[in-house]
Amino acid sequence: MVVAVVLAALVVGGLAGGVAGRMSAGVPAPTAPQAAAGTADGAAGDLSAVAARVQGSVTSIEVRSGGRLGAGSGFVIDRQGRVLTNAHVVGDGGRVTVVLADRRRVPARVVGSDRARDLAVLAIPADQSPAPLPFGRSSRVRVGEPVLALGSPLGLQGTVTSGIVSALNREVRMGDGGTGGTALQTDASINPGNSGGPLVNARGEVIGVNTAIATLMRGGGGGSIGIGFAIPADRAREGAQRLIG
Repeated sequence: MVVAVVLAALVVGGLAGGVAGRMSAGVPAPTAPQAAAGTADGAAGDLSAVAARVQGSVTSIEVRSGGRLGAGSGFVIDRQGRVLTNAHVVGDGGRVTVVLADRRRVPARVVGSDRARDLAVLAIPADQSPAPLPFGRSSRVRVGEPVLALGSPLGLQGTVTSGIVSALNREVRMGDGGTGGTALQTDASINPGNSGGPLVNARGEVIGVNTAIATLMRGGGGGSIGIGFAIPADRAREGAQRLIG
């Protein structure tokens, strides 16, 4: 049995689909919202309301380079129209389009990318941007708490899956030439195309950036087997702030 960790972006060239990825760094400016401290109210039964509240701020991302289309997910992090995603979604560049929840297609500019941390920041016009999502605090995340993973797996925009936080501080090497670092583990279904989307808690706070999945197939094929990994919120927020400058 071979267990592999693969990045959860979607790359399509001609008729071939697969999983591919790399990594880059940081994003949110000081304007990126962070949730205030409070009690962890909200149970699994409330997650439909959470999904309805946050879905409008989650985006699909398309990157066209030559005859290849790379696809992933992202979410708005501030009122200046900045969108956080994975660096491996952006890859080596190309024409980037952000597809909003209402299906509007907006050209985007890459503000910065950090392959070692697998984070990238995009910018769309502020007057076309949805509201930002608040970041939660990594110190408050607990094993067993309910979460939602949002994004566009296999290009299916607006997909929401639910699960729990399965483990904290998993040692997972996800960066390109970086030191890896720890990740949140979740059993919420994550598949190719979910990369860069938010993992949110029952308060609608972003506690992680969905990035990678474990697979039993040689070569990294296949979909979710209930083991997904997300970059913790604190590291994602700090990385975004560095990229924005």
